Amino acid sequence: MKVLVIEDAQDIAASIHDYLGALGYMIDVTGDGKTGLHLAVTIDYDIIILDLNLPGIDGIDLCRRIRQDAKKRVPILILTARDLHENKLEGFDSGADDYMTKPFCLKELAARVKVLSERFNGIPDTRLLVGDLMLDTNTHEVVRGGKHINLNPKLFRIMLYFMRNPHRVVKREELEFAIWQESPPDSDALRTHLCHLRQVVDKPFDRPLLHTVRGFGYKLTDRNANED
Repeated sequence: MKVLVIEDAQDIAASIHDYLGALGYMIDVTGDGKTGLHLAVTIDYDIIILDLNLPGIDGIDLCRRIRQDAKKRVPILILTARDLHENKLEGFDSGADDYMTKPFCLKELAARVKVLSERFNGIPDTRLLVGDLMLDTNTHEVVRGGKHINLNPKLFRIMLYFMRNPHRVVKREELEFAIWQESPPDSDALRTHLCHLRQVVDKPFDRPLLHTVRGFGYKLTDRNANED
């Protein structure tokens, strides 16, 4: 994660640099508002930590310029000694996404930086969707039509491959290699697994998703399949 710290108090800037740097972040630091604005609009940062009492350009004005003039949507966390309610409202009105007052806890600052970055830059969605069927690659949860489906590890791997390759024909050999690599079992093993998979994924529901494309392979789709 790349962080820009715009803070004219050298001891505070150094503390933030060292703490976030130890967490593996790449940190740029400046104590001047004009330099901070230049860096903010010319470099893509994951988050900006911004003091308000800055030489050159005040933090409130700087924040507005980043938002209104440069049209940057980088998350901005204001870190300042201005602790009045009116100060906070002015900070948020200028375009800030979070507001911390000094003195502050470095651990809390790091937590807020992490949350803001994840919220703006997004955590990769681990859910795969085909029609009303959902598979979560992180939790291994499988749900269709609001009903949870329990799959053993082998069936889950087969289902995962189909979900990653929706709406296209998957050849038998391709599927066998994806599941068993160079040591596939006898020819009936895949057919048996697919039969079990259909029992839990398709049979309880009105419309099948897993289709056999005769002479070619299999296809997972919620579209019309006339090849069965």
